[in-house]
Amino acid sequence: MKRIRILLVLLALIASPLPARASEPFTVAAGGAVLIEDETGAVLFGQDENRQLPMASTTKVMTALIALENAELSDLVTAGKNASGVTGTSLYLSVGETLTMEQMLYGLMLRSGNDAAVAIAEHVAGSVSAFADMMNSRAAELGADAHYVNPHGLDAAGHRTSALGLALVMREAMKRQDFRRITGTRRKVIPWIGNEYSRVLENKNRLLRTYEGATGGKTGYTRRAGRCLVFSAERDGLSLIGAVLNCPTWFDTATVLLDYGFENFRMESALSEGEAVVELPVEGGLSETVTVVAAQPLRAAVHVGTAVQLGKALPKRLVAPVQAGQAVGSARLLAGEKELARCELVAAADVPRRSFAQSVRRLLKRWVLRFQQ
Repeated sequence: MKRIRILLVLLALIASPLPARASEPFTVAAGGAVLIEDETGAVLFGQDENRQLPMASTTKVMTALIALENAELSDLVTAGKNASGVTGTSLYLSVGETLTMEQMLYGLMLRSGNDAAVAIAEHVAGSVSAFADMMNSRAAELGADAHYVNPHGLDAAGHRTSALGLALVMREAMKRQDFRRITGTRRKVIPWIGNEYSRVLENKNRLLRTYEGATGGKTGYTRRAGRCLVFSAERDGLSLIGAVLNCPTWFDTATVLLDYGFENFRMESALSEGEAVVELPVEGGLSETVTVVAAQPLRAAVHVGTAVQLGKALPKRLVAPVQAGQAVGSARLLAGEKELARCELVAAADVPRRSFAQSVRRLLKRWVLRFQQ
């Protein structure tokens, strides 16, 4: 009997399903956290992702973005008295010391130099306050829920973001190859003017060394903000961006979020840019039909095991004239009733309107062909 009971217990264990992993709802130890898919910005995980919190040096992602959009990497940037001696992490810039914008940006993103942030801000906008205005305008354009008071992230009243807002800023910055190169660099040596040594910069983003597919990010810490981290990684065509604010286990939590994304989502591509979708009849045109193509790629992150469908919204016919690139409808990637992504459908070629004489000739030609049959 004892052997039978043991056998029954073993059979029950074998038959029991394994505990669900990341597909089950879970929480993380953070004041705010989010994981988004890079291409569409779709939120794959959110926990208090809209909560406003201080962001510390993750601020510098926006600082770098504004600099890259408004200056050249070869610009010479001189540290003034406002930059030299800024508290917190520093490049130890001397008053009057000059580096290229590119070198300053490496110091900003790898060393997290607060003095570099002020030097960059004054070079681009003339003052820290004017630069903060540029940061806030750019955040509004991106739909990022963030408000900046300075370019470095030291604690200041009103200097705040949400985890989602921070991720959206990172998403925009990662569209630039120059930013991707800088944020993804593990180690960089830059000059130290007036010093016998060079500055050796080690990237504080530990994920670049410990997480397969990590592409960039930025750390931040102040006593008020706690540990903050924005991060990115890519595997098998799926690119993810995450952010955690006030997160004691910042790198471990980032790893959990990225693992969740890569284990539970795949990138589904329904249409590529320029791919033919359908031939539509054209009424009154020199051509009887026109090819309709996708104006943009139609792609989305889809939960593993989810079936998707392609939905199209198109008229039954078009009326000439039709111009190449003219929007004629839309395509949607659907999971059941849920829309995952949408793209425009456009005409691939011009179809001029037929003149009266052309219409008559066309009709006569059809009659002749009919009689010849």
